Amino acid sequence: MNYKYPVYQPSLQGNEKIYVLDCLDSTWISSKGKYINQFEEQFAQKIGSKHAATVSNGTVALHVALVALGIGPNDEVIVPTFTYIASVNAIAYTGAKPVFVDSEMDSWQMNAQDIISKITSKTKAIMAVHLYGSSCDMDAIVKIAKEHSLLLIEDCAESFGTYYKNIHTGNFGDIATFSFFGNKTITTGEGGMVTTNNAALHEKVMHYKGQGLAKNREYWHDVVGFNYRMTNICAAIGVAQLEQADVFISKKIQIANWYKKYIQSTDVHFQEEKEYIKNSYWMCSIAVNTEEIRDALRKHLADMGIETRPFFHPAHVMPIYKEDTIYPVSEHLSKVGINIPSYPQLLESDIEYISTCINSYFENKNV
Repeated sequence: MNYKYPVYQPSLQGNEKIYVLDCLDSTWISSKGKYINQFEEQFAQKIGSKHAATVSNGTVALHVALVALGIGPNDEVIVPTFTYIASVNAIAYTGAKPVFVDSEMDSWQMNAQDIISKITSKTKAIMAVHLYGSSCDMDAIVKIAKEHSLLLIEDCAESFGTYYKNIHTGNFGDIATFSFFGNKTITTGEGGMVTTNNAALHEKVMHYKGQGLAKNREYWHDVVGFNYRMTNICAAIGVAQLEQADVFISKKIQIANWYKKYIQSTDVHFQEEKEYIKNSYWMCSIAVNTEEIRDALRKHLADMGIETRPFFHPAHVMPIYKEDTIYPVSEHLSKVGINIPSYPQLLESDIEYISTCINSYFENKNV
């Protein structure tokens, strides 16, 4: 179905074409070339990290980060059940066991207090997943990790441009990962980044992502590595996107504020705003009261030419990770959440129209 207002579309109006054509002219189109180093250096500088390594997508970023940390069979990694499945799958790739925790109703982030009850003798790490442009409670999570001598991974796929107490997400744990899929704040089509302030961990990521190639010996492979490298063409797009990042983030925040201005219904709930978190609003998302209302609202908006997406299903209800344990907040959020159009090209008049369509559903419903 063709929507007048898709839920997302990337903005590629900067130097993307110029830099890609430069790649083609140089013939450096694979995993070597000037844009790889440029993108890594500029991204690290942008988020305040010492090191950054490009990879081919956000999922492999998580996998290679876990491998670099030494996560493997017989280990347990604590992760929110309310997250995109890649966070959980990457843990399973290593042979480790994902151990689920619930989320907070207001912030939609992992519940830090629930982490404590899930720590066992096999717990090796915590994966903090920052969802929908906001941030987990990093003071609490860092404290728990330190008290229990646990490694800490940050999944920042949805939090580029997000700050917790004036520090960019990704700088609280041992290692962090980012995604540049087409619906992310900056995109390379497919792509990801692994960042860390630990030089030794960075070296391990670089080693593993390039087939385990030894640093100073040609065609000598001393570990089982992976082909997780980003292409120079993707990095060229990334450099161009990074040049526009501040504009994209500012516009996303503005879009969220427009929605809050124009959506009048008290049956619509936004993510909780904490004064010490700068939300980058990867997606502007709303929650309603019941699954039935969510489904009916989505149909109503689709009829008006407006695309929406539901929130993620919790991982623990998937057949591959099925548990009998109930995670009430995660299960509720997955049934009532909606992502609404949030791309940078939207104008205030567009947001006003979409908001009017949302308001009209509830006005008619309550007549």
